[in-house]
Amino acid sequence: MPIPVEMPKMSDTMEEGVLVAWLAEEGDAVSSGDIIAQVETDKATMDLEVYDDGVLLKKVIPEGAAVPIGGLIAVLGKAGEDISGLLAGYDGAAGVPAEAPAAETVAPDTPAPSTGDGAVQPTAPEVVSGTASAGNDGRIKSSPLARSLAKEHGIALHQIAGSGPEGRIVKRDIEAAIRKHAPAPGVAPGYPVPGTMIEMPAEDVSETVRISQMRKTIARRLSESKFTSPHFYLTVDVDVEQAVAARARINKQAEAAGGVKISFNDLVTKACALALRAHPAVNASWIEQEGVIRQHGHAHVAVAVAIDDGLVTPVIRHADRKGLTQIATETRELAQRARDRTLQPEDWEGSTFTTSNLGMYGVEEFTAIINPPNACILAIGAIRDEAVVKEGAVVPGKRMKLTLSSDHRVVDGAVAAAFIGTVRSYLEEPLSMLL
Repeated sequence: MPIPVEMPKMSDTMEEGVLVAWLAEEGDAVSSGDIIAQVETDKATMDLEVYDDGVLLKKVIPEGAAVPIGGLIAVLGKAGEDISGLLAGYDGAAGVPAEAPAAETVAPDTPAPSTGDGAVQPTAPEVVSGTASAGNDGRIKSSPLARSLAKEHGIALHQIAGSGPEGRIVKRDIEAAIRKHAPAPGVAPGYPVPGTMIEMPAEDVSETVRISQMRKTIARRLSESKFTSPHFYLTVDVDVEQAVAARARINKQAEAAGGVKISFNDLVTKACALALRAHPAVNASWIEQEGVIRQHGHAHVAVAVAIDDGLVTPVIRHADRKGLTQIATETRELAQRARDRTLQPEDWEGSTFTTSNLGMYGVEEFTAIINPPNACILAIGAIRDEAVVKEGAVVPGKRMKLTLSSDHRVVDGAVAAAFIGTVRSYLEEPLSMLL
């Protein structure tokens, strides 16, 4: 009997996925574990593998289409097997089209339609013509997502060599062309190379940007957090002179030994993890379904990482038990994988606390929205050089502001104050973190 391939739940926050690219064609024999497509989730672009042997009888979903969890993506079975009954059970019920939309391509040399009075009706410019990737009918083989990107960036499809099956143009081909025609280093996007003629637009032109699965999830989850969790904020100003000096000594030794250097953010991660161990009421979550507060027995600190599509929060597990060098190594590896969109669910699930650092952008102070199901998030500002008073004398100093956002359903003001005070004490006396 035919076997349905449905959209799996690839992350704890995923509600739907976008089928980015097909890696197999109808009629191909596949085995359990084979990857047949790539799916964009709210966190990363991931491989879709099958768990049964058979022939790919039908690709139900076109590239670029969003599919809800449990929606039908493809059908496996024996060659020539009737799948009409299975398709009938999904058509409409899962909110997924049973048939892929017709390709939006135009054969070359197609005459423009007439208006009926002898005039020719103008048509939108269609950059499609016969090439090596064109079929026997002269139509260019390309995915819907590739065509959309090409149109958005003004790229002619006939100039692109497709890397998909049978020379089909797919998303990665258009992205490569976009990178190839990016402005030269030192030239801001949208500005001409010095010495060229400037053509002023007749009017301002608005641009519609496709919302990624990640951006959709960020919008939904942070809206829920902001308007469901009663936030309150506490800010402390931390003397980080000793922490800066300690980091410099550690990195000097690491450089001499060929080891990994630590960032100031790594020091904050360690300080937060130790403070969570000392204040279990902060290391907690509000569990609405069960009507309880769950205090966690481990300190898993998520570190916010900015990427092109938004923000991801990979997790440093058991950060309270790890040394600074190990925290630094894991943080860099996870951040790079986040930028490469290769994170796996175990990399971002299970955090009990989150930090967000905008200090490298010169931001001195800000408030962050809590990352559910955490009860708190710490916003880290820039290190400032300023005059301070010590022992009655004005001397140079280094200061940094930390702002703790807390869910008042879980954490009371005095508890939050005690926690951020502990974080401050670790940073002002960094040797205490190593004891």
